[in-house]
Amino acid sequence: MSTTTEIAGPPVRAAFGVLAGARTLLYKEVLRFWKVGFQTVGAPVLTAILYLLIFGHALEDHVKVFDSVGYTSFLVPGLVMMSVLQNSFANSSSSLVQSKITGNLVFLLVAPLSHWAWFVAYVGASVVRGVVVGSGVLLVTLWFAPLQAAEPWWILIFALLGSGMLASLGLIAGLWADKFDQMAAFQNFVIMPMTFLSGVFYSVQSLPPFWQQISHLNPFFYMIDGFRRGFFGVSDVSPWLSLLVVGASFALVGGIALHLLRIGYKIRH
Repeated sequence: MSTTTEIAGPPVRAAFGVLAGARTLLYKEVLRFWKVGFQTVGAPVLTAILYLLIFGHALEDHVKVFDSVGYTSFLVPGLVMMSVLQNSFANSSSSLVQSKITGNLVFLLVAPLSHWAWFVAYVGASVVRGVVVGSGVLLVTLWFAPLQAAEPWWILIFALLGSGMLASLGLIAGLWADKFDQMAAFQNFVIMPMTFLSGVFYSVQSLPPFWQQISHLNPFFYMIDGFRRGFFGVSDVSPWLSLLVVGASFALVGGIALHLLRIGYKIRH
């Protein structure tokens, strides 16, 4: 038994060391966005409310989706998930770029942190921010359109997977960008178009066949559609297909982010 303990000891201690470092960095990253909560949490909630008021008021009597679902009710889960995705991306990407520009990234580089610790901390903090913002949007918008969770497990699964994928994508963007202009370009030309063309404001089934096929190439569509399934029990595609696409996308993007962190891409000069 002592031999087994001695053999298993170093890997176990190493794992605990990774978790300890990740926990400290995670705490620091959560405090970073929470200290400016009015900007990082309050502002996205207000933006989502404005979207709901404008689109809901203008289109409530003109757009029908899922037969028995009103347009305002249909819009709420899309706005919640859009807020989750955008804020998860913004948290990890802005933190890395800001650390690179101010020069305080060196303090993390000299700390005994593995690439796994970096990944767990940055992605974990981004998921926390995304879920907090999404919960705030949901609580406020429920006043305009009460919802019932028909299949709540899909809500949780797609919120966590979607925020994890966008947080990983934010890591990649943050490692690549050297200044805020590059970060803004990535967000404006990649994240925003994929988000707005994912079915947040409309059902993909209402599009012509060609554009339906194009929408099905967008992984953001599966995140929104699967998340919406949790509220209404109906969706444009099977939630299992959405789960497969989102899970595979998260594994791919997360693997790339881990590899870039492991080789120190653009952070070890």
